[in-house]
Amino acid sequence: MVVPAYNEAGLVGTVIDTIPEYVDRIYAIDDCSMDDTWTEIQAHARLDQADAPSNPEQSVQTDGGFEQRVCPIRHETNRGVGGAIKTGYRHALRDHIDVTAVMGGDGQMDPSILDSFLDPIIDGEADYTKGNRLHRPAYRESMPRARLVGNAILTALTRVASGYWRITDPQNGYTAISRQALLAIDLDEMYEYYGYCNDLLVELSVSEMRVADVPMPAKYDEAESSIRYREYIPKVSWLLVRNFCSRLDRAYVREGVYPLVLCYVAGFSAICVGLVAGVLGLAQDTGLTAAALANLFGVLVFSLGVVLDHRKSSGTEVDVRD
Repeated sequence: MVVPAYNEAGLVGTVIDTIPEYVDRIYAIDDCSMDDTWTEIQAHARLDQADAPSNPEQSVQTDGGFEQRVCPIRHETNRGVGGAIKTGYRHALRDHIDVTAVMGGDGQMDPSILDSFLDPIIDGEADYTKGNRLHRPAYRESMPRARLVGNAILTALTRVASGYWRITDPQNGYTAISRQALLAIDLDEMYEYYGYCNDLLVELSVSEMRVADVPMPAKYDEAESSIRYREYIPKVSWLLVRNFCSRLDRAYVREGVYPLVLCYVAGFSAICVGLVAGVLGLAQDTGLTAAALANLFGVLVFSLGVVLDHRKSSGTEVDVRD
């Protein structure tokens, strides 16, 4: 279990304490917090060892063979939530963990539903599971309107960028991943700030890993999000554009699958030409019909690319019962 934390004093300790007993190893990572997060993590790591015998030969081990369940880690510089998770993933690979989950240190993720994330991977049905707070209207009732709108925009963009056409709520940080999937991606290149989850989905798609959405209710209690959507959405959108181009190159161009790529390029180009022609046409009262036809052609050709993309990615998205 990876628990990234930045300025989560008063919350991260409770998160550590409530993680189910069947979790063998907890990597609690302080991303260079400016409050008492590190002190709290260390205190709960010591509490974890309080009942262990002083004689090493009699030391108590977890079911996974670890003498210490909570492993406190501190970054000397702030690297972002993605950087903290990357650190946890590296430690999990080193320790040969079969399935690694991520639960934020802000107390917004329900530990009682952790098994819903682990079971599809343990049963061999999925390689990566992620939470979905938009599955039902009742689940998203407590989600602020700004987050809901931003999430909808990023869901659409992430679907196009990643090729996972049924995923929703890509910003959800409650996840689990198999060792096989971790070994398949390039952790060194993983994006380190907000947007890491979108970047990771693209990498998983290129490696043809199976992804499943796990329905869960939104929860917002004491913690206040540091995300500023006016800055966040443009920044992540540009990241997704780059990831989309990279995915097309690695998954299709290098494999010789050109028709799909041509549909995307031709469709997007026609839409851009149509939009420019439409603006010029409005200014000069001419050419609006040609602009509309260009846009229509672009949308149809781009949609054909989506259909071909969806067919190729079929089987990589797994349904999980609610």
